[in-house]
Order: sequence, then structure tokens, then C-alpha cells
Amino acid sequence: MKRILVGIVIAMAMILIYQSWNKGNVQQSILKENSMLIRQQIENVSKLIVTEGHFSEVYSYKDSQQLFGPYFTADKKALVVVNAEVRVAYDLNEINFEIDEATKTLRILHIPEPEIKINPDFEYYDVTADYFNPFSAEDYNKIKENVQASLLKKVKGSSLLKNAESRLISELSKFYILTNSLGWALEYNNEIIREAIFELFPSN
Repeated sequence: MKRILVGIVIAMAMILIYQSWNKGNVQQSILKENSMLIRQQIENVSKLIVTEGHFSEVYSYKDSQQLFGPYFTADKKALVVVNAEVRVAYDLNEINFEIDEATKTLRILHIPEPEIKINPDFEYYDVTADYFNPFSAEDYNKIKENVQASLLKKVKGSSLLKNAESRLISELSKFYILTNSLGWALEYNNEIIREAIFELFPSN
């Protein structure tokens, strides 16, 4: 009788050990599948987001050089009309992330800054210059640099950059939807993200 009882106890213990081992294997398999699914989703999102716009600028250029003191000057000036095609792009291949299976957390470590490309077309009007102060390549380079800086400032304060960021957030929100559906957490800037729309670039 005792042998029978000992046999039953041993059998039950073996069944429990097997069930526990099998359950652990199943959970580990699900964890690996979820991890692979998250990684695949990130690879699918990794693409170039491009937003394009058009900007115009009217720039007035003046330069004076003194001749024989402040009473005599040689002047030159130009009126420049600039039409520029602007492209704002996020290369999501540059996203840096890590998948922490132990805590079931997807951590976004780095999001690339936007790449702003400005292609201006210059038209010069009312170009006048004195004999002693002619236009040179340095003047044209200075005009281009000043116009480029002015356009960049306009782009950064425009809706074009905000629209590009909105498209970026729309793509990254897919990470939140996926991790949330799998029971994982999404972390960015050392904070757990609790909604699909979140702050990417905190204001200074």
C-alpha cells in the first residue's frame, strides 16, 4: 500500500514538474514571438518621411565703402527675389532602440533630428554698383548665405516642420499600439508612454 501511495505521489510530482516546465516553455516561446513581432514592426516603419513646401523671400542687399573719408562712399545694392523648394525629412532607419524581454519593454533610445534641405532659385533685380565698389563673387556668396539663414529660420517657425513632426508621431504611434496590444510597455526619454500621441522633442 505504501509503495502504491509513494508511486502516486511521485507520479503527481512528475506531472506537476512537467506542466510547470511546459508552461514556462510556452511563455518563453510567446515572449520570443512578441519580441520578433515588435522588431519586425520597427523595420517596417523604418523609412524616409518627407514633407515638402514652398517659400518666398525678397531680400535687399546694400554695401558701402568709404573713399577718402566718410564724406565720399562707393555704394552697391541689389534687390533679390528668392523662390525656394524646401524638404523636411526624417530618416527612421536612424532610430535607435532596444527590446527588453525581461521587463517586456520597448525602449526608444534615439529619434533622428529632421533633415532640412533648401533649394533656392535667385532672381536679381535693380543691381547697381559704383566703379570703385563693383559686385564680386564674395557679394553673391554673402547674399546666398544670408538668404539661406533667413529661409531656415522661416522653415523652423512654420507649419511645415510641425506637419513633418506630426507625420513622424503618426508612424511612431504604431509602436505604442503594438506594444500595448501585446501587454508590453513603450519607453522614451526614461518615461513610460501611456498614450499614442506623445511629446517627442520637449521645448527648451
